[in-house]
Amino acid sequence: MIKIKISEIAALVKGIISGNENAEINSVARIEDASPGSLTFLYLPAFEKYFLSTKASAILVKTGFNKTRNDITYIEVDHPEKAFASIVIHFFTPDISLSGIDKSAFIHESVSIGKNAAIGKNVIISSGCKIGDNVKIFHNSVLLENVEVGSGSIIYHNVSIRENCRLGKRVILHCGSVIGSDGFGYTTDENGNYNKIPQLGNVILEDDVEIGANATVDRAALGSTLVKKGVKIDNLVQIAHNVTVGENTVMSGQAGVSGSTNIGKNCILAGQVGVAGHLEIADEVILLAQAGVSKSIPKSGLYFGSPAKEVKIARRIEAHIRSLPDYSERIKNLEAELLKLKEQLAKNKS
Repeated sequence: MIKIKISEIAALVKGIISGNENAEINSVARIEDASPGSLTFLYLPAFEKYFLSTKASAILVKTGFNKTRNDITYIEVDHPEKAFASIVIHFFTPDISLSGIDKSAFIHESVSIGKNAAIGKNVIISSGCKIGDNVKIFHNSVLLENVEVGSGSIIYHNVSIRENCRLGKRVILHCGSVIGSDGFGYTTDENGNYNKIPQLGNVILEDDVEIGANATVDRAALGSTLVKKGVKIDNLVQIAHNVTVGENTVMSGQAGVSGSTNIGKNCILAGQVGVAGHLEIADEVILLAQAGVSKSIPKSGLYFGSPAKEVKIARRIEAHIRSLPDYSERIKNLEAELLKLKEQLAKNKS
């Protein structure tokens, strides 16, 4: 079992200790789930209700926190959530156990494999592929022809990577993700039948990209679908053909981007955001949950609604929509009063 002294933890995050600096931590936990030996953190007011009942041995809190308990060790920092993440990464990152090349894997004789690569059961690696140093490819994954995988990348179970796609260094592909599936390209004939257009391009994932479980990135019709450095994609996200996603952009679950759209860098697409095709989204755009983007967004900012609008405008519209029943009743009353005035005016004239 892992044991870490509070003093080591505080040194890592440059925190101030109040309590027993020699106490030892063996786990991390949410404040409501913590047990003796756990380290937890508190930074949102909504979770303060759990503070008096938490069983954690130590807690990360904001500088100046009102320390009303003396049976718990405090570590004061400016940003408890960031400090907690640093601690988890440094002390608790799990060891991903996979080594060697399993005898059930099929690896074409032309494949280039780097140092310390690990390949699991029933993996298929087709001709012309290049696998970098320290790559891990887990069970049942399939790489078609001429796929390149950069050093330090991890490909989890049941991942499919189609021909000619390229992965940079330290890319992570979670279970069931599909890289390089055909783009949704068709043309109709005179009878209205759909005829498939061959998708001749590829997908390029640059360094430090992470793709969630059962997410899909379609290959380009021509050229490349490009996901740039540091992009993080959640589960069940769809990125269509010829899309470009800028550096360090984040997309949450069930978001979807249609073909040939360019997403800027440092953007955030929250859950179930939908973006139409052939659009341009500026850098540092935040699209709140279920936003529907039908037009290009030329400037950074916070957007909401369908069609998406700047959040201040969208909230005003939403407020009026919620008031429609009241507006309707008021209009009916005004119409009734107007009718009475007209009737009275007609009587006066007669």
